[in-house]
Amino acid sequence: MNAKAQPRETDLRFEEDGAQIFAGALDTAACLSIEQAIADLPSDVAGVRIGSAPALYAMLAVDGPIGSIAASALGPDARAVRAVLFDKTAARNWALGWHQDRTIVVEERADADGFGPWTVKAGLIQVEPPFAILERMVTIRVHLDPVDATNAPLRIVPGSHRLGRLPEASIKHVVEDRGERACLANRGDVWLYATPIIHGSRAADPPRRRRVLQVDYSAIDLPSQLRWRGL
Repeated sequence: MNAKAQPRETDLRFEEDGAQIFAGALDTAACLSIEQAIADLPSDVAGVRIGSAPALYAMLAVDGPIGSIAASALGPDARAVRAVLFDKTAARNWALGWHQDRTIVVEERADADGFGPWTVKAGLIQVEPPFAILERMVTIRVHLDPVDATNAPLRIVPGSHRLGRLPEASIKHVVEDRGERACLANRGDVWLYATPIIHGSRAADPPRRRRVLQVDYSAIDLPSQLRWRGL
């Protein structure tokens, strides 16, 4: 990381930096409701892609405590289009290299200009869309456990959401040039990110639990032959 001055994590602003914390957005009751909703998800994998989550609909809607944060960036048409539960434990303590998120989940595969390649993960059809679609999406991360500097906080590169689709070989140089921030959190905190922001994380040291519900939002429709998979 270079030596240039960087804002503290709580000073990051979405429009300029591509990330912003909403401290204490969820109270104890809301956190418990999320835990109940995800209790039946597989517990032996690092990231669980959630195909349907009716128990979470009210919180993810634009008038709910999670969806309203996405709507603050995207407007009233924001809707949840993908959700993943990341559950780091002593037994599942991975690191994630620097990258940009580049895929979306759709209902069915169809020919559409600029879409591809295609993959299937956990039974969900994923595709890399034109980058202009990703640039108009946001990602919410809901923290169910405290995340200090040693508990695998997400690391982001402020302002990198404005750089467009980056060749993988150039991402390391962008990190070195712009510097990084660690996104610390308490239970109930919510981080809002621009989906294309460069990000990564280290393994927790010492290993311990770190649960994050990650939800992608969009406010635009896909080409007529494609539809968001949604939740």
